[in-house]
This record gives sequence, C-alpha cells and structure tokens, in this order.
Amino acid sequence: MVETSIKTLYDQDFDLWVQDTVNKLNTRNTEALDWENLIQEVEGLTRKDRRELKHRLITLFEHALKRQYVPLKDCYRGWEVTMRRTQSKLRDILTDSPNLRNYLRDIYHDCYQEALENMRIEYDTLFPNICPFSSELDVLLNDKFWKD
Repeated sequence: MVETSIKTLYDQDFDLWVQDTVNKLNTRNTEALDWENLIQEVEGLTRKDRRELKHRLITLFEHALKRQYVPLKDCYRGWEVTMRRTQSKLRDILTDSPNLRNYLRDIYHDCYQEALENMRIEYDTLFPNICPFSSELDVLLNDKFWKD
C-alpha cells in the first residue's frame, strides 16, 4: 500500500480504507486505526437500518391504505405483492437486529401519519386519522393484516 495518511485514505478510497481497517483489526493493530472514521462508520450502520425500517413501514402503510380504502380492484394484486415484499424486508432487518423492534414500535404512529399524508395527496379518498392496522408487530409483519 502506498504511504498515505489515514484520513486521506478514507477520503480518497473508502474500499481501500475498509480493507486496511479490517486488516488492522484482524492483527489487533489498534494503535494505527483511524478511530474517528471507524466510530462514524459503525454509528452509521444503525442509522441506515433505522432509515430503511422507517421507509419500509411507510410503504407498507401506504399500500395497505390503498388496498383497504381505494376501490381499484385491478390494482389490489400489485399492492398486495408490494406489502408482502415489504413485510419480508422488514422481517429480514429485524432478524439481523432484533433490538430494532423497539424502534419500529416507537415510529409506528409517525410512519402511519406520513403514509396518511401521502395517500391524501395521491387520492381523493377518506382515510382514517387513527391507524386501523394492528400495532402488534408479529401481525403486521407476518399476516394479511388488511381487510378485504
């Protein structure tokens, strides 16, 4: 590896920085680690999962609202496929990080409100202000929780 400052390596070639950091961790060379950027990257891992959970929960609510309250039967199948795919992705994230179930519970109502706002812009349909879907995560993520 060409002699480059750690900070410059991080800024110039992230992949190379990761490889170098992993090598240093494997050899227990902690004194040479770029601690500032390493901490930042580790913190970023959970932020990414949290953003993904929020995005997916909003998507789930949007499609569930459409499926339950928008009378376009030709669209039902597509909305249901999106909901099942979204449930699967949410389960995958929670399988890897079960502690995020608490975060999902915390953002549940805010995500519903954001989905509700989006659907009110998209459709001239009356949607309920209070979330009509189960707040039990096992139901929300594993079952057909919307009404036919």
